[in-house]
Amino acid sequence: MKITWYFFAKMRVKQMKLLKVHGSGNDFYMLDAQTLERQLTETEIRQLAVNICDRKNGLLDGADGLLWVDRADHVGPIGRMRVINADGSEASMCGNGLRCVARYLAQQNQTQSFAVQTMEADLPVAKMPNLAPDVATYQAHIAPVSFKAADLKMHVNHEAETLVDQAIDELDSDLKFTAVAVPNPHLIAFVDQATLESDQLGELGRYLNDGQNPIFPDGVNVSFVRVLGKNEIFVRTFERGVGYTDACGTAMSASSLVSVLLHADQVTNNTEITVKNPGGMVKTKVHHQVAGGEDYIDLIGNATFVRTVELSLADALEHQFENTVVVETGEQTAYEAFVQSLTK
Repeated sequence: MKITWYFFAKMRVKQMKLLKVHGSGNDFYMLDAQTLERQLTETEIRQLAVNICDRKNGLLDGADGLLWVDRADHVGPIGRMRVINADGSEASMCGNGLRCVARYLAQQNQTQSFAVQTMEADLPVAKMPNLAPDVATYQAHIAPVSFKAADLKMHVNHEAETLVDQAIDELDSDLKFTAVAVPNPHLIAFVDQATLESDQLGELGRYLNDGQNPIFPDGVNVSFVRVLGKNEIFVRTFERGVGYTDACGTAMSASSLVSVLLHADQVTNNTEITVKNPGGMVKTKVHHQVAGGEDYIDLIGNATFVRTVELSLADALEHQFENTVVVETGEQTAYEAFVQSLTK
């Protein structure tokens, strides 16, 4: 049975309505702030994210983060997105989350192409042809891009302003790393299959996000990438504020850009790239401005609405989830069929 959903009607309600969503398995609870009975303080927003996203003791199966949707604070974009990680920290951008927010705002406003306000920029989004039957698909513009150490808050033992395909002896003398902000900071290395499947990524990710390391004191997303073939790569990510994740939209975008720069014989600029990940697959298109100008990446993938969850705000802030109403959308079945088709 196909159900038409009208999420978060614009009215003041005593019950809080959340929407569980994901892009390539990178999952979130989405909350429209305009539906709440009162404004939340910054402390409450972060506490709410920590409470509901806890994988062991949170709301149902937890999540990688909270997508906080609100009205834009200036003319142009039709909405604003904030991303609160599972640990309560805030990310400057989230490509998978942006696609899900794009779908929500598109349905709310009956439009297919518009801009969403994020921490760093107003980013264009658009509805796209479905990747597979009943797998809603959206495109997000990923920008701004910077390789500058200052934008990455990166400190390495050399005087260069950038780190491109170089070893960091303090981390691993055998791997070569590239650092890029999109605008979240990312550290990327190309590896073989054995390294991809090991926990070396986790070891690096945990060290670089412990708050005490001298290289990235504010933390960094770490990705291992393997080139699979012509315009096809696999990306595995340890995400800052989350840990291992099925997918990270900005990591896949950054990895696509670095693949174009370092493996141009296999991964092509201005051409659709297939990016596989532990949670599924997305498409990217890198727009590297060879003659100068601002680089950007198109990120195209699913925006799946899994279920609606209704509970009181007071209970959620008190970490009480007994009185919760859950309604499944049925969309996850179609997404899982899509993922299974990728292995055939």
